[in-house]
Amino acid sequence: MTADTKTNNMTTDALARQTQAPNLVDVAIVGGAMAGATLALGLRALSEKLKRPLKIALIEAHKPGSEHPGFDARSIAIAHGSIFELKRLGLWSKLAHLGTPIENIHISDRGHFGMTELNAEDFHLQNLGQVVELERVGQVLFKQLEASDIQLHCPGRLTHVEAQADCQLLTLNDGTQIKTALLVAADGVNSRVRQAFNLPLEQMDFAQVALVANVETDKPHDNWAFERFTNTGPLAVLPMAPLKGNSRVSLVWALNPSEAKRLQSAAKDDFLSELQKAFGFRAGRFTHVGERFSYPLLLSHMPRPIYHRTVFIGNAAQTLHPIAGQGFNLGLRDLVSLLDVIKQTLLTEGSSKEVADLGSANVTHNYLKSREKDRNTTMTNIEFLVRGFSNDYWPLVAGRSLGLRLLSWVPPLKAPVARTAMGWKSLS
Repeated sequence: MTADTKTNNMTTDALARQTQAPNLVDVAIVGGAMAGATLALGLRALSEKLKRPLKIALIEAHKPGSEHPGFDARSIAIAHGSIFELKRLGLWSKLAHLGTPIENIHISDRGHFGMTELNAEDFHLQNLGQVVELERVGQVLFKQLEASDIQLHCPGRLTHVEAQADCQLLTLNDGTQIKTALLVAADGVNSRVRQAFNLPLEQMDFAQVALVANVETDKPHDNWAFERFTNTGPLAVLPMAPLKGNSRVSLVWALNPSEAKRLQSAAKDDFLSELQKAFGFRAGRFTHVGERFSYPLLLSHMPRPIYHRTVFIGNAAQTLHPIAGQGFNLGLRDLVSLLDVIKQTLLTEGSSKEVADLGSANVTHNYLKSREKDRNTTMTNIEFLVRGFSNDYWPLVAGRSLGLRLLSWVPPLKAPVARTAMGWKSLS
């Protein structure tokens, strides 16, 4: 069969699908990385708990692996509060074996006297959070998706979306059409859904690039995480599960673009030497580095992460600088808020109607209202941290060093910092 024949057959198949009646679903999710996959499984659990059958579709271009931008070789820290929510959704029991606990966090300001620690035992906890590798998490989540009755379109790409009065009409690259009462965009900062509707996205360029890698050390990490502020930006080291008996940490290093480019292509020994110089020896000696990745650091957000019968969650709604490790944790709070709104809709509208309208203006606006304060506060705090800890302007250096020291000298001051780090609304 020639390439032209294959193309013609694919086109014929796509046209045949478009002549079929569209699939009718209650919720269609575009994007199946952490936020989208978690939401889909959370919706399925909610449907079963309330005994209200929901038709759910998930559209994702890649299965977990090196080609998947959301389930690649990076690691993320899942805050204590986020783990609580994942337990509530019934998902953490499937992921717990992949986690490496963070029991202590050391925060320091390179070249200055400011430093402090957060310790789980001070808050009567086993850990402050867990570090997971995204690719391994993705494989577990996709097994759950494939074993469910969720309509999983993978590989699948959204090629067209049409807003209609009572639904959003989606067309996929294979010609499949889906009519959904509620469309959820979980497709990242370059959201195709946002672009299709020409909705505004505000961005702030920090003129920094994150260099990401897994690094081996010559001594166990003992479940310590480190955040070290340098004149180019923060340098974070997170504990990971050992590999072949070797202690590993996950590195996120914020640099100016030219330095990031140089270090990404530098010889491994040269890279490790410069990393050691910037970080010091609190984590031991860095002995080996894996493949290095980089991505620009931006603060992006949609002023109104809703549209007609559409909501935006996770990185589609906002992307954060990794300085405080809050990206996924904020996105998880997005989807938990959406689940709560949907639950209330099912319990109220569904009691008097045969089927609740999950894409109504009440749903989208209640979601918007529920997320406003948390989003604004988190983004403001992140911008403050980046501006305050990424320069050598001496009044700021003195102020931040004193602030870090005060946290050590006056332990009660750590509670607000710990609440932010763990995603808790309150601490006993």
